[in-house]
Amino acid sequence: MDSHYDQVMKKRDAAGEGTRRYFAYSTILDRTAFLEWRSQHGYDFFELPEGKLAEAQNLGIVFDFPSRFWGGRVAGLKDSPGSTVHGRLFEIAEKDWAVIQHKEGAITGMCVEKPVKVKLQSGEVVDAIAFATNPQRASTDGPVSKAFVEALTRGAKSAGLPDAWVQQLSASSA
Repeated sequence: MDSHYDQVMKKRDAAGEGTRRYFAYSTILDRTAFLEWRSQHGYDFFELPEGKLAEAQNLGIVFDFPSRFWGGRVAGLKDSPGSTVHGRLFEIAEKDWAVIQHKEGAITGMCVEKPVKVKLQSGEVVDAIAFATNPQRASTDGPVSKAFVEALTRGAKSAGLPDAWVQQLSASSA
């Protein structure tokens, strides 16, 4: 394991008993990639719940983080009045929040937590946390990662997100 694992485990030990709402729109929705990441980092104990289809309100996708791992820029969120980002809303146990922070890059400072309004299929709008690129690390230099877009698209399909959204994502690296 690495020092990030140790940080996560300390946070888990100190966590409360509640839950947090987590809006996921990115590669965590690609089950195969997520299970591989989970295993590589020693989190086989963590199960991502099923979640609910949802749309984050007044947001858009922006490819604003150059990733060595993905070989190009990967997606974050930008404020975009009137736009929506499709994803899933999860209820995450407080003790497991640090695992989500690690997966999303908050442990390394790549991303920051972003409060969002999320509309469920029922029409109910709830508060949740999503992750966006840390403004201090944002850049649009270089190409969008084709491998990331492929994982993003696979995840959107497997999560049951709308076909039009999947098509929009798949066109992102063109």
